[in-house]
Amino acid sequence: MKKQLLLTLLSLLTGIAAEAQDQNSPITGGLQTNANFFISDDKRVGSGIPQYDYQKFGAESWLNLNYSKWGFDLGMRFDMFNNSNLLNPSDSYTNQGIGRWFIRKKVGKLELEGGYLYDQIGSGMIYRAYEERALMIDNALLGVKASYALNENWKIKGFTGRQKQQFNLYNTVIRGAVLEGFIKPDSIKNITLAPGVGVVGRTYAKETVDQIVNTIATYAPQDSTGAQYNTYAATVYNTLTAGRFIWYVEGALKSYDVINDPNAVNVRGVPGKVENRKGHSLYSSLAYSQKGLGVTLELKRTNNFAFRQNPFALGVQGPINFLPPMAKQNTYRLTTRFSPATQEIDEQAIQVDVHYKVNKKLAVGINFSDIQFPDGTELYREITPEFTWKHKRIWQFTGGLQLLRYNIFVYQGKGTYVDATTPYAEFLYKFSSRKSVRVEAQYLKTEQEFGSWLNAVVEFGMAPHWLIAVSDMYKLEHQDTNDVAPEKLKYDGLHFPTIQISYTHQANRIGLAWVKQVEGINCAGGICRFEPAFSGVKLQVNSSF
Repeated sequence: MKKQLLLTLLSLLTGIAAEAQDQNSPITGGLQTNANFFISDDKRVGSGIPQYDYQKFGAESWLNLNYSKWGFDLGMRFDMFNNSNLLNPSDSYTNQGIGRWFIRKKVGKLELEGGYLYDQIGSGMIYRAYEERALMIDNALLGVKASYALNENWKIKGFTGRQKQQFNLYNTVIRGAVLEGFIKPDSIKNITLAPGVGVVGRTYAKETVDQIVNTIATYAPQDSTGAQYNTYAATVYNTLTAGRFIWYVEGALKSYDVINDPNAVNVRGVPGKVENRKGHSLYSSLAYSQKGLGVTLELKRTNNFAFRQNPFALGVQGPINFLPPMAKQNTYRLTTRFSPATQEIDEQAIQVDVHYKVNKKLAVGINFSDIQFPDGTELYREITPEFTWKHKRIWQFTGGLQLLRYNIFVYQGKGTYVDATTPYAEFLYKFSSRKSVRVEAQYLKTEQEFGSWLNAVVEFGMAPHWLIAVSDMYKLEHQDTNDVAPEKLKYDGLHFPTIQISYTHQANRIGLAWVKQVEGINCAGGICRFEPAFSGVKLQVNSSF
């Protein structure tokens, strides 16, 4: 069946290519390829990883092709993974095939689409099908979707299908509907509303329910709980724009769902517990802006809102929904070392971000984030004041200080808390409109985990083609090792250098880097996962046409 589908799609695209050549109809697309050459390093990388032990090479590649003709939009993506460590950083994954295809057609007010579909409802709190390649997330819905414009301001949409798991499909069946609109009262100036309401249903496959029942059967009577095939989630949301204010609010409810709570303890004292629970989640963001000033306040409360293909599939694989992150999206290497992953079971959080432009030269800002369990247990707290000084268009200096408290036991399963202070600075100097140099430095000071670090980067830019960067992350040695646990001495005195060069020509970019990378958290779009250390050479090719 898969071979027949592949041959059909290839034949279709061959015909499309011929048609495009004959009638100058455009084909658009893009290629992204990552090639990793693994070089053993006993001091920095542990043993037992196949890429270092014997494979020595791994690669991932995605090729997109899109075509529009006669009111149809068609697309196909070929995915390839050769000895890839994206799916499991400590293992190897090899496979290839059609990663996505879709056909879309608009007939008057009705729009129809079939194939692998990306979409979301509201902020994604009850449903989000999306792709994040850096974290090996691609949960497109293989199904059908229909949307109908009731009028110029209101639209209704429905969909059903199964989400993908690499080149396979989850057995869970998903369906959903959403009504969205736009309101602009004639009697009130500068006021608009964009309301929406959505619902999603999920039906477990019989083998999933059997797995749940068998797990519950091992519990003591006091820990017994129910299970069902169907779970429903509903959400109501709205964006209010009033002058300089923008207020987004969304509230969601979920019916009884089997939740796998790794922090719960059953009556026998064993960590981890599967229970049937209802869930709710609330998220709100209020933003104010005027000339020189921007303020954003975010609040979130989540309770038992894990919504997954299978309660036993944890991590970045298997979520149906997306809960907005509540921490600053840091960019510097050491300020991102301890990043919090969203807690689906229980979390309450607040974030405040303020930016103020004092004058043409000076801008200041501060970010405050606090994430807790409802019982007051601190999970994550960050305070980061920052300023930027610009001198004409010649140079710019940015400085800041990150004050951090991080529950590393909850987020990474080791230790207790990390208390870290990280000053950082960045200097950008433009020799001309095409040539520049950028220097950044950070110092992470902590007594927990592996201890303190230094990181420095020097980057030369020669627009529009060349970018050359040299960096080094250095682990400071412990002065007194008498009472220091052996694991904390793991990287003492080691350098983690990186040398990279990239060339850009029009829509094509090639990057080559020699990398020594320490183990830690990697985040993209608010989704985080742990990655082991890396040693080797990385080659990246990105092209669009």
